[in-house]
Amino acid sequence: MLQEWLILAVSFIYISILFFIAYYGDKRADEGRSIISNPYFYALSLAVYCSAWTFYGSVGHAANTGLSFLTIYIGPTLMAPLWWVILRKMIRISKRHHITSIADFISSRYGKSTVLGGTVTVIAVMGIVPYISLQLKAISSSYLIISHYPDTLAYTLPQHIPVIQDTAFYVTVVLALFAILFGTRNTDATERHEGLVAAIAFESVVKLLAFLLVGVFVTYTLFNGFSDIFAKALNDGRFTTMFNESADTEKGSWFGLILISMFAILFLPRQFQLAVVENVDEDHIRKAIWLFPLYLLIINIFVVPIAMGGLIHFQTEAVDADTFVLTLPLAVKQTGIALVVFIGGLSAATGMVVVASVALSTMVSNDLLMPILLGSRYVKANREQDLRGFLLLIRRGTIIIVLFLGYFYYKLVGSHYSLVNIGLISFAAVAQFAPSFLGGMFWKGGTRYGALSGLLSGFFTWGYTLAIPSLVSAGILPESLITEGFLGLAILKPTALFGLTGLDPIMHALFWSLLFNTGSYFIVSIFVKPSAIELSQATLFVDINKYSPEFEHRSLGRGTAPVAELRLLLRRFIGEKKSERLFKAYARKNDIDLESITQADSGMINLVEKRLSGVIGSASARIMISSLVKEKPVSLDEVMHILDETQQIVAYSHELERKSSELQEATRKLKKANEKLKTMDQFKDDFIATITHELRTPLTSVRAFSEILYDNPEIDVLQRQNFLGIIIKETERLTRLINQILDLQKIESQEMEWHFNTLNIAGLIKEAIEGMQKLFEEKNIKVSFNPDHHIMVKADRDRLLQVILNLLSNAFKFCNDADGEIVISMSIESSNLVVSIQDNGIGINEADQKIIFEKFRQAKTSSKTQRHAGSGLGLSIARQIIEAHNGKIWVESKTGEGAVFKFTLPNPVLKEQEIQK
Repeated sequence: MLQEWLILAVSFIYISILFFIAYYGDKRADEGRSIISNPYFYALSLAVYCSAWTFYGSVGHAANTGLSFLTIYIGPTLMAPLWWVILRKMIRISKRHHITSIADFISSRYGKSTVLGGTVTVIAVMGIVPYISLQLKAISSSYLIISHYPDTLAYTLPQHIPVIQDTAFYVTVVLALFAILFGTRNTDATERHEGLVAAIAFESVVKLLAFLLVGVFVTYTLFNGFSDIFAKALNDGRFTTMFNESADTEKGSWFGLILISMFAILFLPRQFQLAVVENVDEDHIRKAIWLFPLYLLIINIFVVPIAMGGLIHFQTEAVDADTFVLTLPLAVKQTGIALVVFIGGLSAATGMVVVASVALSTMVSNDLLMPILLGSRYVKANREQDLRGFLLLIRRGTIIIVLFLGYFYYKLVGSHYSLVNIGLISFAAVAQFAPSFLGGMFWKGGTRYGALSGLLSGFFTWGYTLAIPSLVSAGILPESLITEGFLGLAILKPTALFGLTGLDPIMHALFWSLLFNTGSYFIVSIFVKPSAIELSQATLFVDINKYSPEFEHRSLGRGTAPVAELRLLLRRFIGEKKSERLFKAYARKNDIDLESITQADSGMINLVEKRLSGVIGSASARIMISSLVKEKPVSLDEVMHILDETQQIVAYSHELERKSSELQEATRKLKKANEKLKTMDQFKDDFIATITHELRTPLTSVRAFSEILYDNPEIDVLQRQNFLGIIIKETERLTRLINQILDLQKIESQEMEWHFNTLNIAGLIKEAIEGMQKLFEEKNIKVSFNPDHHIMVKADRDRLLQVILNLLSNAFKFCNDADGEIVISMSIESSNLVVSIQDNGIGINEADQKIIFEKFRQAKTSSKTQRHAGSGLGLSIARQIIEAHNGKIWVESKTGEGAVFKFTLPNPVLKEQEIQK
C-alpha cells in the first residue's frame, strides 16, 4: 500500500508537467514558432483514442470475452488507409468553411441549419457524457486501489461515497480547470490549441510506456515469457473463450464492433477536434496513416498476457479484471511499478476528458446556446457590447457542466457497467453521425430534413435500446420496461426490439439505430426538394476541389449591408484590432477604399460570415449576417446557373494553369536548347580551330618540301626520296582528315551506305594489326592478340575495320614509350561479342571518360589543359558506327594505369574450328 500523500504528490507533479507543456506550447505558438507543426505530434495526438478504456478496460474485456477486445482497434486500423480520401476531405472542407466541430460541419453542409446543429450537439453531449464518466470511474477506482490495496477488493459503489470524500469529484475539478485554461483562451475556435495538443501528445507517450512497463513486468517477471503464460492458460479450462471463437463472434458481434469503431475514430468529438480542427498540415496524414495503427499495435501487445496473468494469479480472489493492470504489481509488492501504472491510467483518462470537454463546449456554445442568445432582447439591445468575454464565459461554463454531468452519471449509473460497456454506449451514439456526415461529403442529394429525420430516428432508437436499459440497471426506471416492454408490448422490449433476439445489447442497438437512421436519411432526402442554400452547400462540400473559395457568397444571395454595421458586428466577437486588420486586407486585395464606401458587396459579407463562423459557428453566423443583409434570395435555377458558371471559370482556370505549365515547360526546353546551341557554338569554334591547325600542318609541310624540290633540281636522289616520302605521308594525313569529316556528315545525315555481311572478327583485327605493324615496330610496341576460336558477326567490314584502326591508333599514340604494350581480346557475354583493346599508357581521367566520344572532344594528355594532336572526330565516328551495329562502346581507365576501350556487337556465332596462327 502506498501513502496517500505520495500518490497525490506524484499526481500533482505529473499534472504540473502537463500544465507546463501546455503553457510552453501556447507560448511558442504566440511567438510564431509552433512545436506541433510536426507529423509525429499529429499522430501521437490522435492516440487520445486510447483512453482509460484501453489502459484498463481492454484487459478486463480480454479476460471476460477473449480476443473480441481487438475489434475496437481493428476498426481504426482499417479506417486509417482511407484517411487520405476521407479525413483529408474533412480537413479541406473544415478549413475552407471555418468549421469548428461535428455539429458545425453537419449544420453547415445542410444549409447552415440551427436546428440540425442543435440536434447534433444534444446527441454528442448525451453520447459522450457516459464516456467521460468512464474516465472518472477509472481514475477514482485506480486511486482507491493503489492507496488502500488490498482493502478495496470489496468495491464500494460510487453513490455510497460522500462527494467531499470522492476522488472523482476533485479530479473533475482539476480537469475542468485544465480544459478552461488551455482550451478556451480565444473566442475563435478555429485557432489551434497548440499547448493542449502538445500535452495530449506527451500523454500518449506516457500511457504507452506505462502500459509496456507493466506488460513486460507481468510477462517476464511474474511469468517466464509468453510461452509460459500461454502454456499455463491452456491447462486451465477457463481460458477457452480466449482461444476459441465465442458465441458473440458467431453472431456477427465482431463485424458490428469493427464497424462501430471505424465510425468512432472519425466522429468522436475529441477525434474530430484533434484530427481536423487542430490539424496544421494535411500532409501530416501521410505519417499518421501508418504511425497511428502502429501505436495501436504496440499498446495491445501485452493485453492478453496481462489478462491471462491476472486470471492465473487471482484464481481464488474476487478481483475485477478491469484492475489487473494495477493490482498485479501491487499483489507482489511492486509499488513503484504500480505508481507508474497509476500515472499512465491518469494520463489516458485526462487526455480524453480534457479534449472531449473542449470539443463539446464549442458545440454547445456555438450550435445550441448562441442561436438562442443571439435572438434575445439583451444581445439585440446592446448592439455595441463586446461579446468576447461573454462567449468565453459560456464555453467555460459548458466545460464545467459537461464534466459534472459525467461525474453524476458515474455516481448514478457507472458502477453497474464495465469500462468497455460504458465506452460502447458512447461509440453507438456517435455512430449516428455517420449517415448524414459521410452522405453529406459524397452525395449531393442529401437534404436538411433527411439528415434531421435520420439523426432523430437513430438517436431515439439508441436511447430506447441502450440508455433506458442502463437506467433500469441503475434502479432509476422500473425493470418491467425490460421484461415486458413499453406499455406491456413484447415487441417493444428495449433489448429485443420487434422480436429481434440473439444479439448482445450493443449490437442490437447498433443494428436498429443505424437501420432507421440511414433509411430515414436517404428516403426523406430523395422525396424532399433541397433549398437553394442547401444545394449550394452540397456542391461546395461534395466538390470541394472544383470550386474556388470565392464562390460561396455567390450562391447565398445577392445582397448588400452597411459596411459600418459589418465592422461593428465583427468587432463584437473578435476585437477591434483583428477586425480592422481583416477589413484592410480585403480592401487591399480588391483595391477599394474602405472610407469611401458605405455598402458592402457580397464578397465582404461572405468574408465576415466566414470569420464569424470560426467564432460562433456557421448557423449562428448566418443568423447574425441575415439580420444585417438586405438581399433577394437566389432561386434554385439561379444557383444551378452560378454553379455551372463557376465550374466553367474553374475549368478555364485549370486550362490556364495547364497552358502556363506548358509554357513553362516550353521555356525550359528553349533554355536548354539555347544552352546546347551555346555549347555547340563553342564546339564549332573549337572544331574550326582544330581543323585549321590540322590542315595547316600537313599543307605547310607539303608546300615547304615541294618548294625545296622545285628550287633545287640538283638535290641528290636519297634526299629527294626522303622529301617525297614526307609529302606523301602528309597528303595521306590530309585525306584521312577529310574522310573523317565526310564520314561524320554522312552518318549524321543518315546518308551512309552500309554493307552488312558475315565476317570473321579475328581476321579483321589481324588485318588492322598488320596495317599498323610498321608503326608499332618503330615505337617498339608489343601487340598481343591470340584468339582461340572463330567468332562470326554480321557487320559492315570497312566501317568496323575503321573502328578497330581508330582504337589501335589511339592506343599507339598513348602507349608507354619505353615498354609499350597493347593487348587485344575477345569474349562472348550475354549474347554479345565483346572486343577489348588495352594499352599501358597514361590513362584517361574520369571527367574525360564522359566526353571523349563526343565530337571535337579529346582527353587531356596530362594534368595540364594541353591535348594530343588530332581532330577529335575519330572516337565520335567509332561510337556512331558501333551504335549503327546495335552495339555500344565505352572506356575503362584510371589515370596513370592505361586504358581499356571496349565495344560490343550483337548475335555472335561461335565456331569450334581453331584459327590458324
